[in-house]
Amino acid sequence: MTKKVFVLTDLEGVAGVASFRDQTFPDGKYYEAAKRLLTAEVNAAVAAMVAAGVEDVLVFDAHGPGGIVFEELDPAAQLLHGRPLAPWERIQPVVAEYDAAIIIGQHAMAGVTTGNLNHTQNSRAVDYYRLNGRPIGETAQFALFAGALGVPVIFLSGDEAACREAEELVAGIVTVAVKRGLGRESAISLSAAEARRRIGEGVERALARHRAEPLPPLRWPGPYELEMRFFATTDADARAAQPGAERVDGQTVRFRSDSILDLIYR
Repeated sequence: MTKKVFVLTDLEGVAGVASFRDQTFPDGKYYEAAKRLLTAEVNAAVAAMVAAGVEDVLVFDAHGPGGIVFEELDPAAQLLHGRPLAPWERIQPVVAEYDAAIIIGQHAMAGVTTGNLNHTQNSRAVDYYRLNGRPIGETAQFALFAGALGVPVIFLSGDEAACREAEELVAGIVTVAVKRGLGRESAISLSAAEARRRIGEGVERALARHRAEPLPPLRWPGPYELEMRFFATTDADARAAQPGAERVDGQTVRFRSDSILDLIYR
């Protein structure tokens, strides 16, 4: 029985959110409104989980400057938040306590033509991430991180491109597309009410499917090589100063490890 669920959130994959400058950057004129949209989508997921018998919901506010309106969060949930983040070594045992994970508000990886607000980690700095030669985004990062801790990702909501990305990564995952990207800052969104309704139904369906036929945690065989390419040499300079970094060229840095947990969030 799935009683404990970890919820990863981001802001760029929410219905009604389509602009970096106006909605996802902290100085954007609609930033606070966008946070309320995300919080309401999270609350729809939390309500569905509680109705399905989940007893412990931990929501991780993973949008860099923050994406959750704390006072509007469903009282059934707890919130993991704050910047700078605690070291990942301290977050690992927290995530490992949970039976499954879901993702709300996800976007496609950098470079996806019709991925609304597509990026990987830093929309203003990162060209791409590649793991063992394969392009990855934030969905793969989290699914592999959680998978190494024995936690499967069973549901994702976001734009259509993010849903396709998740389905290619995790066979059997339930996804709900709340908008269709036409370009990096252009999309067709469902209404807020319809997006929340579909998220609630999708979470309910994901839990039922996982309880009937559990999804395995996502794991790729090692050893691992993570390559990061930046738009500017200054960002590559900063990353290349980290222990274990290998400078590939002016804009590209590479890390190697036998452990995905040591590598995936470098």
